[in-house]
Amino acid sequence: QVQLVESGGGLVQAGGSLRLSCAASGRTFSSYAMGWFRQAPGKEREFVAAISRSGGNTYYVDSVKGRFTISRDNAKNTVYLRMNSLKPEDTAVYYCAASSTVALSTVYYWGQGTQVTVSS
Repeated sequence: QVQLVESGGGLVQAGGSLRLSCAASGRTFSSYAMGWFRQAPGKEREFVAAISRSGGNTYYVDSVKGRFTISRDNAKNTVYLRMNSLKPEDTAVYYCAASSTVALSTVYYWGQGTQVTVSS
């Protein structure tokens, strides 16, 4: 069993930055590919970014490429999402996810979510 706890969300002005963190319990963190999803009001949850077990491979949805960076620290059991040049359309609840593959085709564990609000 893995528990994921996100933090770092908040209210920021357009053009600003935030760094989300997702701390995982357990000793098997490095055996999971990790990812971030988001869900805006009235919309379906969408993929944002993914990182492989070692951190050597990363993937992003086109809308955040060049602005967001996913990283992980396996020694700290933590995955991060650095978000720069934030836009109002980035407003959503952001969820951390753990999967067996970087494709995140099957998510085994979800965090509870952290709210990100970007004002114009």
